[in-house]
Amino acid sequence: MTIEMLYSKIHRATVTDANLNYVGSITIDEELLEASKMRVGQKVEILNINNGERFSTYIILGERGKRDMCLNGAAARKVHKGDKIIVVAYATYNDEDLKTYEPTVVLVDDNNDIEEILTSI
Repeated sequence: MTIEMLYSKIHRATVTDANLNYVGSITIDEELLEASKMRVGQKVEILNINNGERFSTYIILGERGKRDMCLNGAAARKVHKGDKIIVVAYATYNDEDLKTYEPTVVLVDDNNDIEEILTSI
């Protein structure tokens, strides 16, 4: 049996921009990607804390150290600059994988600087 579980999340990130005139995705700072173990092109869910919107998109690489969290294309209509979001990635695990299961949770401050990295929910 396999089960879909939280793989990683970036918690309470601040939207730095919303760019409607771009082919859709979310731009995420390279350092945040590394900390969260997320990958360019990976499907993620975006949870907007400010308005309750939940939607899926994929990741594109943001410039290291710039702390970008920019929604692009149609997704730009679901957020405003300054909104707080949670970026969530899931993975499918089998029973053996779950014996050592540790999701990555990256907590960030209002400037999208990493405050803490947890390996539990």
